[in-house]
Amino acid sequence: MAGELINISVGAARLTTIVLLLVAQAVLRIDAALDPVLVAAEKDVKVIKVRKDGSGDFKTVMDAIKSVPSGNTKRTIIWIGAGEYREKITVGRDKPFVTFYGPKLNKPILVYDGTAAKYGTVNSATVIVESDYFMAANIIFKNSAPKPDGRLDGAQAVAMRISGNKAAFYNCKFIGYQDTLCDDKGYHFFENCIIKGTVDFIFGDGRSLYTETDIRSLGDGESAITAQGRQKAEDNSGFAFVHCNITGNGSTYLGRAWKERAKVVFAYTYMGLLVKPEGWSDKGYRSRDNTVFYGEYKCYGPGAITSKRAKYTKILSSEEAKPYLDKSYINAATWLLPPPELQSKSSPIFKVRPRPPK
Repeated sequence: MAGELINISVGAARLTTIVLLLVAQAVLRIDAALDPVLVAAEKDVKVIKVRKDGSGDFKTVMDAIKSVPSGNTKRTIIWIGAGEYREKITVGRDKPFVTFYGPKLNKPILVYDGTAAKYGTVNSATVIVESDYFMAANIIFKNSAPKPDGRLDGAQAVAMRISGNKAAFYNCKFIGYQDTLCDDKGYHFFENCIIKGTVDFIFGDGRSLYTETDIRSLGDGESAITAQGRQKAEDNSGFAFVHCNITGNGSTYLGRAWKERAKVVFAYTYMGLLVKPEGWSDKGYRSRDNTVFYGEYKCYGPGAITSKRAKYTKILSSEEAKPYLDKSYINAATWLLPPPELQSKSSPIFKVRPRPPK
C-alpha cells in the first residue's frame, strides 16, 4: 500500500497533515476503464469541514457547497460533523466530484420539511444533487414533513433527489413518507443503506443498483415501495435490488406501474409478510401488464412466495437474472470508487480503499 503526505488548503483554515493512504495501483492508476476526468479529480483532493459549533470552515452545508468553484475538477470532501443541519441543500450541475462524509457512529442529519404543495414534488427534496460523480457516506437525509393522511394534495415530501450521473451512497439513511428517495436519472449505486417511507418511496428513472440495503415500509395500510419511471422500450433505466431486506408495517406492493415500461428486479432479497401476495400493481392500467418488467430471482421470506403473484410478474431464470446481479449493471468499472474512511477524530486522515469488484 502506498502512502502520500500532502498539504491541503481548507477554506479559512489549513490542514497541514492530511494523509491520504492510496492504493496506487488499484485506485488512482491510469486505468483505461475509469473515466479520465475521474482519475484526475481523485489525484487532487480538497477537504472542507462543516461544524455546527463553528470549529470548522463553515457552519452550514450550503455555505460549504457555495465555496466549491463552478467547473470544479478536484474531489472535494465536505466533512460534516455530527448534529442536525436544518437547511435545504442543492449541489448544482456545475459542481461535480463532491463527497458528503460524516462520522460512522454519529451520522449528521440533513433535514428539511419541504412538500410538493410548496415546491413541487421533485423540488421538495431536502437535498438535491444535479452534479456528476457525487458520493455520500454516513449521512442521514431526512424530510420531516408530517405523514400524509391521504386527504391533502401535495403531501409528497422528498428527502433526496439524485439527478446527477455516476453517484454512490454508502451507509446512508433516507427517511420520509411519500416519495422519500427520488432516484431521478443516471447510474447510481446504494450499499448498506436504509430507506424508509410509505408510498412510492423509491421512485424515478435512474439505472440503479441497491445492495445490502434495508427497505422499511412505514405505511399503516396499503403502500408501494417503487414507482420506476421507464417510459420507452429503448430506455435503459431500471432498479435492481440485490441482497436487500424488506420489512415494516402495513401491506405493500414491491412496485406499481407509475410509467408504461417500469423496470424493477429483486434478487436474493428477504421479503417480510407485509409484501402482498400479488407482489406488484398495474395501478389499474391493464395495458401496462404487457409492458412493465417486474422480475424476481431467488428471493426468500414469507412475502417471497410467488404462487399468487400478478400474472405479469417475471420469475427469472439464472440467465435472465444475470445482468441485474452485479455492478456491471451500472457500468461500474468506469466510475465506481469506494468511500474514504476517517481514521482519526483528531487528525483528518482519509483512507481510500481499493476499487470494489465488478
